[in-house]
Amino acid sequence: MQKKAHRRLHGLTKNKWIHTLMFVMALEIVAISINFFYAPIDVAAGGATGVAILLNAAFGINRSITVLVVNLIMIVLAMIFLDRATVKKIIFGSFTLPVLLWVTPSFKIVDDQLLAVIIGGAVFATGIALTYRLEASAGGTTVPPLILKKYFGINTAYSLLCIDMVVTFFNIFVSGTSAFFLAAFSLVVTSVVMRRIEIGLDLKQQVTIMSNDHIQEIKERLLSDQQSLTIMNVRGGYTDNEKEMLMVMVDSQSYNHLLNEVHDIDEDAFVVASNVTEVHGGLM
Repeated sequence: MQKKAHRRLHGLTKNKWIHTLMFVMALEIVAISINFFYAPIDVAAGGATGVAILLNAAFGINRSITVLVVNLIMIVLAMIFLDRATVKKIIFGSFTLPVLLWVTPSFKIVDDQLLAVIIGGAVFATGIALTYRLEASAGGTTVPPLILKKYFGINTAYSLLCIDMVVTFFNIFVSGTSAFFLAAFSLVVTSVVMRRIEIGLDLKQQVTIMSNDHIQEIKERLLSDQQSLTIMNVRGGYTDNEKEMLMVMVDSQSYNHLLNEVHDIDEDAFVVASNVTEVHGGLM
């Protein structure tokens, strides 16, 4: 299911207008997370939007103007230090996000601050993850990590986290320690949700099966269940005997059924299972 959805998304985004529309939708999701959840409670969870929330709370500066100014500075840095393709990729998002922040209404829809950062973090992560899926960028503080990686080999994830943590730290001076801890917690929520969206919700189990005496029966049972499998020739390290090992991909909810099927045939079958986040193509 996830594989088909991924292919459909890839096919759709080949169309320039559909790609642009989906990118704008992703940026609007980001704008909603800021204007509905973070800004009303003055919690800044990193990035250019976090800087905008801090300056708005401290000095009343319009958030969309701050994001635009930060993005313009980042575009200049990108033009100096990065290649033209990267600059082209960030320009559209850098101008579109401030506009969306300006036209999107801003008001509190959740009174509980903890609930606000949980929902806001999930919404924000959805928007950013979608931009990654589209291989696009909203610009802002994502630019310095690209520069640091190009010239110093520093991992972009680590440098971006450091930037976000610096912005988050300034919550202490603007809105107090409670806002700081809420912002730090929202970074965790965003990271977890983004990771889940990026790797997909339809998790698989990769199962390898070995049996000393019943491998053929196990193979036949799996095939009778219309279960795709891969057969590999392996050698036992202890016995030095040639054996067949079966590899099967199953949905997480089907794993216990598969395990019971195998152990019904051979209680001593050697079974190893590991989580697989995404599967493309087919087994032969």
